[in-house]
Amino acid sequence: MFLNFIDELRAAGIPASLKEHLVLLEALEREVIEQTPEAFYYLSRATFVKDEGLIDRFDQVFQKVFKGVLTDTGQQPVAIPEEWLKRLAERYFSPEEMERVQSLGDWDEIMDTLKKRLEEQKERHQGGSKWIGTGGTSPFGHSGYNPEGVRIGGTSQHKRAIKVWEKREFANLDSTKELGTRTMKVALRRLRRFAREGAAEELDLDATIRGTAKQGWLDIRMRPERHNAVKVLLFLDVGGSMDPFIEMMEDLFSAATSEFKNMEFFYFHNCLYEGVWKDNRRRWSQRIPTWDILHKYGHDYKVIFVGDAAMSPYEVSYPGGSVEHMNEEPGSTWMRRVVQTYPATVWLNPVPERQWGYTPSTQMLRELVGGAMFPLTLGGLDEAMRALTRKK
Repeated sequence: MFLNFIDELRAAGIPASLKEHLVLLEALEREVIEQTPEAFYYLSRATFVKDEGLIDRFDQVFQKVFKGVLTDTGQQPVAIPEEWLKRLAERYFSPEEMERVQSLGDWDEIMDTLKKRLEEQKERHQGGSKWIGTGGTSPFGHSGYNPEGVRIGGTSQHKRAIKVWEKREFANLDSTKELGTRTMKVALRRLRRFAREGAAEELDLDATIRGTAKQGWLDIRMRPERHNAVKVLLFLDVGGSMDPFIEMMEDLFSAATSEFKNMEFFYFHNCLYEGVWKDNRRRWSQRIPTWDILHKYGHDYKVIFVGDAAMSPYEVSYPGGSVEHMNEEPGSTWMRRVVQTYPATVWLNPVPERQWGYTPSTQMLRELVGGAMFPLTLGGLDEAMRALTRKK
């Protein structure tokens, strides 16, 4: 039983051993879970998945093997009869027909309209422009065409859907997806070096057992708590072209604050110059000289720049090139000083990597950090943490 499940897991690169298979069968035999598809999903995931980065892959395998069993996990499903969505024939839309199809509008309007359609529709529909169906120009359904809509079932035809009615609970753990706070924490954990420092407040069980056995009476031993000893300087680009990435930056800042106890953060705009700040409301009245940072924090700090690196090349290479003030030295000079002081320096870029070649300043800053520029995706963040670990 479930041998096909095991084969599919292995084919997807998830290590699934015979021992784990037997553990799953034993758990089912002893009825440790309720007899529901959702409970079986969580049991099998806990049994086979040992790395959070494999959860999305597991979800895809589970959906493939037990198709339709758990497509509504964690949400209130709305049942859409399967016969409504059966594709009778492929329909070809000419460019002229596509031009005539208008989008409903923004995200909220599309989702509100979908909710109304679900409440109103009573039968299957095909080839129309309004109801949930197939082969038409409605924003809802599949095998048709609409500039923006929700694909419900089926397979993608025109790559235009803004949402897909097939839920994979941990799809954001895919290494190519954009990040949220939780996935960032997973990637940042690669940059860890644990040490025990400070007051002895944690019970050392092994030492207590040895001491008790040696002394002949209870000999309680304490030790300092184990914590991440890595020290980080985080420089965050704010304003201008970074405004579209505010939510992503907030997620990164939250994750970094949680993972790194020894972290200092500073803001800058576009490129690093002679001053940075910690409060955007006081960016001009309470600036911190960059020289002070270079002299205050030791060479063992890891440095992470976060920004889109999109600006005029003059902002990087010329005195006075800054868009906000007359900088006496070019940004490139300050970037070189940081890299020379802190060899473990990387740059995280929220712009997709395929677009970097269109911006000369991106190439310039990438060279200044020795090529250590990475996209702000789970895979990119993972590579950046590996690079920081290798550099001393």
